[in-house]
Amino acid sequence: MSNKVLKIDYEKCTGCRLCELVCAVKHDQVSNPARSRIRVVKWEAEGIYIPMACQQCEDAPCVNACPAKALTRNQEMGRVELDYDICIGCRTCVSVCPFGAMHFVPADRKVIKCDLCGGEPQCVRFCDVQAIQFVDEGEINREKGRAAAKRLRTAEGQAAALL
Repeated sequence: MSNKVLKIDYEKCTGCRLCELVCAVKHDQVSNPARSRIRVVKWEAEGIYIPMACQQCEDAPCVNACPAKALTRNQEMGRVELDYDICIGCRTCVSVCPFGAMHFVPADRKVIKCDLCGGEPQCVRFCDVQAIQFVDEGEINREKGRAAAKRLRTAEGQAAALL
């Protein structure tokens, strides 16, 4: 069985930030995007919005860096889990995450991250434009393979036209 992951298609994202609100409500029962485990980043110059969430890395830097061992990889579920009872709030995980997906909530003095809502991500459920989807990780690999093949075919066609 393949693990499921969040698939982000930033080209579909409208920047409505509903994903942030439903995440905060699901986890903390407040309509406050600062408590969201997913964040929509706006790239001003390009005029695009990019939802950013934990990528559940196989060799996760946050897991390796956590001095309290509060972050672990659940192999069965295919995700990185945070034990809030063990977390000391040092924010090492925040500093090493290459995706900026770990967040510190000063009011609670704790780190938060996407937990995929226990297998039913609410950000996916409420994203009307389907910029966020919950898919088998194999599907993402197949799509990347198709895109690479298409780029290669296009490059070969352009090279042949030059000859």
